[in-house]
Amino acid sequence: MNKHFSLAILIFIALIVLYSSINYTNSYIYLNVRLPRLLLTILAGMILSGTGSVFQILLNNPLAEPYILGVSSGAALGSIIAGLVGAFILAPLFGFVGALISIIVVWALSSRNGYLDKTKLLFSGIIFGMFVSAIISFLMYIFQKDVGLILQVLMGNLGHIFYTTEWVIFLVSMAISIILLFYLYMQSNALNIMTTGDEAAQSIGVDVKKLRLRIFIVGSLLTGVSVAYAGIIGFIGLIIPHFVRLLVSSDQKKVFPLSVVYGANFLLFCDLIAFNLTVVEFPVGIITSFIGCPIFLYLLLIRRK
Repeated sequence: MNKHFSLAILIFIALIVLYSSINYTNSYIYLNVRLPRLLLTILAGMILSGTGSVFQILLNNPLAEPYILGVSSGAALGSIIAGLVGAFILAPLFGFVGALISIIVVWALSSRNGYLDKTKLLFSGIIFGMFVSAIISFLMYIFQKDVGLILQVLMGNLGHIFYTTEWVIFLVSMAISIILLFYLYMQSNALNIMTTGDEAAQSIGVDVKKLRLRIFIVGSLLTGVSVAYAGIIGFIGLIIPHFVRLLVSSDQKKVFPLSVVYGANFLLFCDLIAFNLTVVEFPVGIITSFIGCPIFLYLLLIRRK
Protein backbone atom coordinates (compact mmCIF):
# COMPACT_ATOMS: atom_id res chain seq x y z
CA MET A 1 0.00 0.00 0.00
CA ASN A 2 2.75 2.47 0.97
CA LYS A 3 4.68 2.04 -2.27
CA HIS A 4 1.51 2.32 -4.35
CA PHE A 5 0.39 5.42 -2.47
CA SER A 6 3.86 7.00 -2.75
CA LEU A 7 3.85 6.37 -6.51
CA ALA A 8 0.37 7.89 -6.81
CA ILE A 9 1.52 11.01 -4.92
CA LEU A 10 4.64 11.34 -7.10
CA ILE A 11 2.50 11.13 -10.24
CA PHE A 12 0.14 13.67 -8.69
CA ILE A 13 2.98 16.15 -8.03
CA ALA A 14 4.45 15.63 -11.51
CA LEU A 15 1.08 16.26 -13.15
CA ILE A 16 0.54 19.44 -11.12
CA VAL A 17 3.97 20.76 -12.13
CA LEU A 18 3.30 19.90 -15.79
CA TYR A 19 -0.24 21.30 -15.63
CA SER A 20 1.02 24.57 -14.12
CA SER A 21 3.92 25.05 -16.52
CA ILE A 22 2.27 24.41 -19.91
CA ASN A 23 1.15 27.62 -21.64
CA TYR A 24 2.12 29.66 -18.58
CA THR A 25 1.75 33.36 -19.36
CA ASN A 26 1.79 35.51 -16.21
CA SER A 27 0.88 35.37 -12.54
CA TYR A 28 -2.49 37.11 -13.05
CA ILE A 29 -3.65 34.52 -15.60
CA TYR A 30 -2.36 31.72 -13.41
CA LEU A 31 -4.12 32.92 -10.24
CA ASN A 32 -7.43 33.76 -11.92
CA VAL A 33 -7.67 31.08 -14.62
CA ARG A 34 -5.16 28.28 -14.21
CA LEU A 35 -5.26 27.84 -10.42
CA PRO A 36 -9.09 27.66 -10.17
CA ARG A 37 -9.15 25.12 -13.02
CA LEU A 38 -6.38 23.10 -11.36
CA LEU A 39 -8.19 22.98 -8.00
CA LEU A 40 -11.51 22.14 -9.67
CA THR A 41 -9.91 19.32 -11.67
CA ILE A 42 -8.33 17.83 -8.55
CA LEU A 43 -11.55 18.13 -6.53
CA ALA A 44 -13.79 16.63 -9.22
CA GLY A 45 -11.41 13.70 -9.76
CA MET A 46 -11.24 13.00 -6.02
CA ILE A 47 -15.00 13.17 -5.56
CA LEU A 48 -15.97 11.02 -8.54
CA SER A 49 -13.45 8.29 -7.86
CA GLY A 50 -13.97 8.28 -4.09
CA THR A 51 -17.77 8.10 -4.28
CA GLY A 52 -17.51 5.47 -7.02
CA SER A 53 -15.38 3.19 -4.82
CA VAL A 54 -17.82 3.61 -1.91
CA PHE A 55 -20.97 3.01 -3.98
CA GLN A 56 -19.47 -0.12 -5.54
CA ILE A 57 -18.62 -1.73 -2.22
CA LEU A 58 -21.82 -0.47 -0.57
CA LEU A 59 -23.98 -2.17 -3.20
CA ASN A 60 -21.55 -4.99 -3.91
CA ASN A 61 -21.82 -4.17 -7.59
CA PRO A 62 -18.91 -3.21 -9.88
CA LEU A 63 -21.18 -0.98 -12.01
CA ALA A 64 -22.36 1.21 -9.14
CA GLU A 65 -21.30 4.85 -9.41
CA PRO A 66 -23.04 8.25 -9.24
CA TYR A 67 -23.90 8.37 -12.95
CA ILE A 68 -25.43 4.88 -13.05
CA LEU A 69 -27.46 5.56 -9.91
CA GLY A 70 -28.98 8.69 -11.47
CA VAL A 71 -27.32 11.02 -8.95
CA SER A 72 -25.19 12.80 -11.54
CA SER A 73 -28.20 13.36 -13.81
CA GLY A 74 -30.19 14.86 -10.96
CA ALA A 75 -27.30 17.11 -9.98
CA ALA A 76 -26.90 18.15 -13.63
CA LEU A 77 -30.58 19.08 -13.87
CA GLY A 78 -30.29 21.19 -10.72
CA SER A 79 -27.20 22.96 -12.04
CA ILE A 80 -28.84 23.58 -15.42
CA ILE A 81 -31.90 25.11 -13.75
CA ALA A 82 -29.60 27.36 -11.69
CA GLY A 83 -27.93 28.52 -14.90
CA LEU A 84 -31.20 29.06 -16.76
CA VAL A 85 -32.62 31.29 -14.00
CA GLY A 86 -29.33 33.18 -13.70
CA ALA A 87 -28.48 31.89 -10.22
CA PHE A 88 -24.97 30.73 -11.12
CA ILE A 89 -23.69 31.45 -7.64
CA LEU A 90 -26.22 28.97 -6.21
CA ALA A 91 -25.29 26.19 -8.66
CA PRO A 92 -23.72 23.99 -5.91
CA LEU A 93 -26.91 24.24 -3.84
CA PHE A 94 -29.13 23.47 -6.84
CA GLY A 95 -26.82 20.60 -7.79
CA PHE A 96 -26.99 19.12 -4.30
CA VAL A 97 -30.79 19.43 -4.18
CA GLY A 98 -31.06 17.72 -7.58
CA ALA A 99 -28.75 14.92 -6.49
CA LEU A 100 -30.57 14.49 -3.18
CA ILE A 101 -33.99 14.35 -4.85
CA SER A 102 -32.63 11.74 -7.25
CA ILE A 103 -31.32 9.47 -4.53
CA ILE A 104 -34.54 9.87 -2.50
CA VAL A 105 -36.66 8.87 -5.52
CA VAL A 106 -34.38 5.97 -6.45
CA TRP A 107 -34.20 4.85 -2.83
CA ALA A 108 -38.01 4.95 -2.47
CA LEU A 109 -38.48 2.95 -5.68
CA SER A 110 -36.01 0.32 -4.47
CA SER A 111 -37.17 -0.07 -0.87
CA ARG A 112 -39.96 -2.22 0.46
CA ASN A 113 -40.79 -2.76 4.12
CA GLY A 114 -37.47 -1.19 5.07
CA TYR A 115 -35.50 -3.59 2.85
CA LEU A 116 -33.35 -2.21 0.03
CA ASP A 117 -33.20 -4.25 -3.15
CA LYS A 118 -29.71 -3.55 -4.54
CA THR A 119 -30.54 -4.82 -8.03
CA LYS A 120 -33.71 -2.75 -8.16
CA LEU A 121 -31.69 0.25 -6.96
CA LEU A 122 -29.42 0.07 -10.01
CA PHE A 123 -32.33 -0.38 -12.43
CA SER A 124 -34.25 2.45 -10.75
CA GLY A 125 -31.17 4.68 -11.04
CA ILE A 126 -30.79 3.95 -14.74
CA ILE A 127 -34.49 4.54 -15.48
CA PHE A 128 -34.64 7.71 -13.39
CA GLY A 129 -31.47 8.97 -15.08
CA MET A 130 -33.14 8.45 -18.47
CA PHE A 131 -36.20 10.34 -17.25
CA VAL A 132 -34.05 13.26 -16.08
CA SER A 133 -32.22 13.20 -19.43
CA ALA A 134 -35.60 13.58 -21.15
CA ILE A 135 -36.31 16.64 -18.99
CA ILE A 136 -32.93 18.11 -19.90
CA SER A 137 -33.60 17.47 -23.61
CA PHE A 138 -36.93 19.27 -23.21
CA LEU A 139 -35.15 22.25 -21.61
CA MET A 140 -32.63 22.28 -24.47
CA TYR A 141 -35.48 22.50 -26.95
CA ILE A 142 -37.30 25.24 -25.02
CA PHE A 143 -34.21 27.31 -24.18
CA GLN A 144 -32.31 26.96 -27.45
CA LYS A 145 -30.31 30.12 -26.84
CA ASP A 146 -28.87 28.47 -23.71
CA VAL A 147 -27.93 25.18 -25.36
CA GLY A 148 -24.24 25.98 -24.92
CA LEU A 149 -24.68 26.30 -21.16
CA ILE A 150 -26.56 22.99 -20.99
CA LEU A 151 -23.98 21.17 -23.13
CA GLN A 152 -21.19 22.37 -20.83
CA VAL A 153 -22.92 20.61 -17.95
CA LEU A 154 -23.65 17.44 -19.94
CA MET A 155 -20.17 17.08 -21.47
CA GLY A 156 -18.06 18.20 -18.55
CA ASN A 157 -16.45 21.60 -18.36
CA LEU A 158 -13.51 22.45 -16.10
CA GLY A 159 -13.14 25.99 -17.45
CA HIS A 160 -15.51 27.52 -14.90
CA ILE A 161 -14.93 31.26 -14.51
CA PHE A 162 -14.86 32.21 -10.83
CA TYR A 163 -15.87 35.68 -9.76
CA THR A 164 -14.81 36.91 -6.33
CA THR A 165 -17.89 35.67 -4.45
CA GLU A 166 -17.96 32.41 -6.42
CA TRP A 167 -14.28 31.87 -5.63
CA VAL A 168 -15.00 32.10 -1.90
CA ILE A 169 -18.00 29.76 -2.20
CA PHE A 170 -15.93 27.28 -4.18
CA LEU A 171 -13.16 27.24 -1.57
CA VAL A 172 -15.76 26.66 1.16
CA SER A 173 -17.35 23.89 -0.96
CA MET A 174 -13.91 22.35 -1.49
CA ALA A 175 -13.17 22.37 2.25
CA ILE A 176 -16.56 20.77 3.02
CA SER A 177 -16.00 18.18 0.27
CA ILE A 178 -12.62 17.17 1.71
CA ILE A 179 -14.21 16.75 5.16
CA LEU A 180 -16.97 14.58 3.65
CA LEU A 181 -14.41 12.50 1.75
CA PHE A 182 -12.60 11.95 5.05
CA TYR A 183 -15.94 10.87 6.57
CA LEU A 184 -16.34 8.27 3.81
CA TYR A 185 -12.82 7.04 4.51
CA MET A 186 -13.68 6.67 8.22
CA GLN A 187 -16.52 4.32 7.23
CA SER A 188 -14.11 1.94 5.50
CA ASN A 189 -14.14 -0.70 8.26
CA ALA A 190 -17.94 -0.77 8.35
CA LEU A 191 -18.04 -1.05 4.56
CA ASN A 192 -15.57 -3.95 4.68
CA ILE A 193 -17.87 -5.70 7.13
CA MET A 194 -20.88 -5.07 4.88
CA THR A 195 -19.24 -7.08 2.10
CA THR A 196 -20.03 -10.20 4.16
CA GLY A 197 -23.74 -9.45 3.75
CA ASP A 198 -26.30 -7.22 5.43
CA GLU A 199 -27.39 -9.84 7.98
CA ALA A 200 -23.84 -10.68 9.01
CA ALA A 201 -22.94 -6.99 9.30
CA GLN A 202 -26.10 -6.34 11.34
CA SER A 203 -25.21 -9.17 13.73
CA ILE A 204 -21.79 -7.61 14.36
CA GLY A 205 -23.36 -4.29 15.27
CA VAL A 206 -23.37 -2.31 12.01
CA ASP A 207 -26.61 -0.41 11.46
CA VAL A 208 -26.71 -1.23 7.76
CA LYS A 209 -29.81 0.77 6.87
CA LYS A 210 -28.68 4.01 8.55
CA LEU A 211 -25.11 3.69 7.31
CA ARG A 212 -26.21 3.10 3.73
CA LEU A 213 -28.59 6.08 3.85
CA ARG A 214 -25.93 8.39 5.37
CA ILE A 215 -23.39 7.39 2.75
CA PHE A 216 -25.87 7.93 -0.08
CA ILE A 217 -26.65 11.41 1.26
CA VAL A 218 -22.96 12.28 1.62
CA GLY A 219 -22.28 10.88 -1.85
CA SER A 220 -25.14 12.97 -3.24
CA LEU A 221 -23.76 16.14 -1.68
CA LEU A 222 -20.29 15.45 -3.09
CA THR A 223 -21.68 14.62 -6.53
CA GLY A 224 -23.78 17.79 -6.47
CA VAL A 225 -20.67 19.90 -5.82
CA SER A 226 -18.71 18.18 -8.59
CA VAL A 227 -21.47 18.41 -11.22
CA ALA A 228 -22.36 22.00 -10.27
CA TYR A 229 -18.84 23.20 -11.09
CA ALA A 230 -17.52 20.63 -13.58
CA GLY A 231 -20.60 19.09 -15.20
CA ILE A 232 -21.02 15.37 -15.84
CA ILE A 233 -17.69 13.58 -16.26
CA GLY A 234 -18.06 9.89 -16.93
CA PHE A 235 -16.00 6.77 -16.31
CA ILE A 236 -13.80 8.10 -13.47
CA GLY A 237 -15.99 6.68 -10.71
CA LEU A 238 -16.28 3.45 -12.66
CA ILE A 239 -12.76 2.55 -13.79
CA ILE A 240 -10.44 4.07 -11.16
CA PRO A 241 -11.68 1.90 -8.24
CA HIS A 242 -11.36 -1.19 -10.47
CA PHE A 243 -7.83 -0.18 -11.41
CA VAL A 244 -6.90 0.39 -7.76
CA ARG A 245 -8.25 -3.02 -6.69
CA LEU A 246 -5.83 -4.59 -9.18
CA LEU A 247 -2.96 -2.87 -7.35
CA VAL A 248 -4.01 -3.60 -3.77
CA SER A 249 -6.45 -5.88 -1.98
CA SER A 250 -10.17 -5.13 -1.76
CA ASP A 251 -9.71 -3.59 1.68
CA GLN A 252 -11.60 -0.29 1.48
CA LYS A 253 -9.10 1.41 3.82
CA LYS A 254 -6.54 0.91 1.05
CA VAL A 255 -8.82 1.26 -1.96
CA PHE A 256 -10.43 4.58 -0.97
CA PRO A 257 -7.33 6.81 -0.51
CA LEU A 258 -5.68 5.36 -3.61
CA SER A 259 -8.87 5.86 -5.61
CA VAL A 260 -9.06 9.48 -4.50
CA VAL A 261 -5.48 10.24 -5.58
CA TYR A 262 -5.63 8.29 -8.84
CA GLY A 263 -8.99 9.89 -9.64
CA ALA A 264 -7.35 13.31 -9.40
CA ASN A 265 -4.40 12.05 -11.46
CA PHE A 266 -6.61 10.66 -14.21
CA LEU A 267 -8.68 13.82 -14.54
CA LEU A 268 -5.56 16.01 -14.51
CA PHE A 269 -4.14 13.90 -17.33
CA CYS A 270 -7.39 14.09 -19.33
CA ASP A 271 -7.65 17.85 -18.87
CA LEU A 272 -4.05 18.26 -20.02
CA ILE A 273 -5.17 16.67 -23.27
CA ALA A 274 -8.47 18.55 -23.47
CA PHE A 275 -7.15 22.01 -22.60
CA ASN A 276 -3.46 22.12 -23.44
CA LEU A 277 -2.51 19.55 -26.06
CA THR A 278 -5.20 20.12 -28.69
CA VAL A 279 -5.79 23.04 -31.06
CA VAL A 280 -9.43 23.38 -29.95
CA GLU A 281 -10.43 22.81 -26.33
CA PHE A 282 -12.60 19.72 -25.99
CA PRO A 283 -15.04 19.10 -23.14
CA VAL A 284 -13.13 16.94 -20.69
CA GLY A 285 -16.02 14.46 -20.50
CA ILE A 286 -15.30 13.47 -24.11
CA ILE A 287 -11.65 12.76 -23.30
CA THR A 288 -12.47 10.70 -20.19
CA SER A 289 -14.93 8.62 -22.25
CA PHE A 290 -12.45 8.07 -25.09
CA ILE A 291 -9.78 6.90 -22.65
CA GLY A 292 -12.04 5.32 -20.04
CA CYS A 293 -14.06 3.05 -22.32
CA PRO A 294 -11.15 0.93 -23.65
CA ILE A 295 -9.54 0.88 -20.18
CA PHE A 296 -12.75 -0.45 -18.65
CA LEU A 297 -13.06 -3.11 -21.35
CA TYR A 298 -9.44 -4.11 -20.70
CA LEU A 299 -10.10 -4.38 -16.96
CA LEU A 300 -13.12 -6.57 -17.66
CA LEU A 301 -11.01 -8.89 -19.82
CA ILE A 302 -8.36 -9.12 -17.09
CA ARG A 303 -10.96 -10.08 -14.48
CA ARG A 304 -12.31 -12.86 -16.74
CA LYS A 305 -8.93 -14.62 -16.81
